[in-house]
Amino acid sequence: MGKTFSREEILARIAETMNQGKPVIGAGCSAGIIAKSAELGGADLIIVYSTGKSRLMGLPTSYIGHSNPITLEMFEEIQNVVKETPVIAGIEAADPTTWDLERLLKRFIGHGYDGIINFPTMGIYGKERRELRESVGTGFSREIQMVQIAHRMDIFTIVYAFNPEDAKALTEAGADVVCAHAGGTAGGLIGFRSAPLEIAVDRVQRIIEAVREIRPDVICLAHGGPFSEPQNTTYLYEHTDAQGFVGASSIERIPVEKAVIECVKSFKSITLKRGKR
Repeated sequence: MGKTFSREEILARIAETMNQGKPVIGAGCSAGIIAKSAELGGADLIIVYSTGKSRLMGLPTSYIGHSNPITLEMFEEIQNVVKETPVIAGIEAADPTTWDLERLLKRFIGHGYDGIINFPTMGIYGKERRELRESVGTGFSREIQMVQIAHRMDIFTIVYAFNPEDAKALTEAGADVVCAHAGGTAGGLIGFRSAPLEIAVDRVQRIIEAVREIRPDVICLAHGGPFSEPQNTTYLYEHTDAQGFVGASSIERIPVEKAVIECVKSFKSITLKRGKR
């Protein structure tokens, strides 16, 4: 089993990465082989999402099943091969089957996770659906409350924010890292349609500037949209103040698609001797 990390230790590791002039990389990993490879590649954080199961099934990123129990169940496979990297849990704060958020957090941390991220998040939905969920107590405010409680419990928190207003609220709640979400990841065989790079970087930068108005020391990363390849993140760093990147489809789906296609093509490219035909 890999080692466990405190909030202070995770922040110190991230600070060391930035001191070396390198981007902070969070790797979405839904299978042992992905997590093991991401750690060997130098990922700063291994992040476990229930939606990763859909990517491993060859489907677009989708919500399938009851998120929190799925994410808890995924831990054993990941921790079995990850030795020296913090493992972060995607927690659905709006899950109505667990009203007590402190109890929910204790369940994940007690299971072995080193920190949390607000995922699945209500941030992805439009105003009408968010207001409807808020009216019955399962809206975005639950995510804010979860971050507040986690901060009080000294648990490392990274959060997704889709707009400056959400980013400010999550920063005020005590988030350690804010990840500006640029939308579903484009690219590969089943990527989402996304805005052009120029529009995406503007969105990311506006979120980062909102965060820095509240707390200048917050670590700011980016995720999704057209940022699906390493060369796209070069453009990201040149045009925003992002200090790193969180990849899910861009780490556990698109590279696998490419590698398997090219591998099979290579095997098929060999011509058998005439006598074997």
